[in-house]
Amino acid sequence: MVTDYNYLANFCQSFCEILERYTRYIVVSGFLVISSGRSRGTEDIDVIIEPIDLDIYLKLHEELKKNQFQCLQSSDPNEIYNKYLKEKIPIRFIQNDKLIPNIELKFAKDELDEYQLKTRKKIELTEINVFFSSIEANIAFKEELLKTPKDLDDARHLRIVYSGEIDEKEIEKLKKMIKKYRL
Repeated sequence: MVTDYNYLANFCQSFCEILERYTRYIVVSGFLVISSGRSRGTEDIDVIIEPIDLDIYLKLHEELKKNQFQCLQSSDPNEIYNKYLKEKIPIRFIQNDKLIPNIELKFAKDELDEYQLKTRKKIELTEINVFFSSIEANIAFKEELLKTPKDLDDARHLRIVYSGEIDEKEIEKLKKMIKKYRL
């Protein structure tokens, strides 16, 4: 479990700066909550990307490798792409041989993920230059799908921190999409 926010932020930003050159992405779930001031640690940062073809993935993989990122599933980019990403199975990247933290990376798998990519945002309060899924999407997922005590606490934290900015109609729209595509 990593609790040093600056370390997590630098790790996330360095990975996302590379991603941004090849595809659209969003950081989802717990890292937004941590970046918004909730004091808790995490082992991974979840990232969804627009599906890309093999040629683009090969270039992305090579640049990640040059920056000391390694995929835990395999060192063979063709295998990673064909066996995991293409099959909608998440992969994990570590940096400098440290297992924690890691990036869990996956292709968008349905219209709900595509919608989140279309509505992605850089959130000023976080002071980190990465694209997040919307605050509303994070609240909807945590309240409607995940529902663990930690996730419900995360949703409450987001509702408090962003109380003047939250669009409740958007949360309800996203909850309906979650019911349609995930439940």
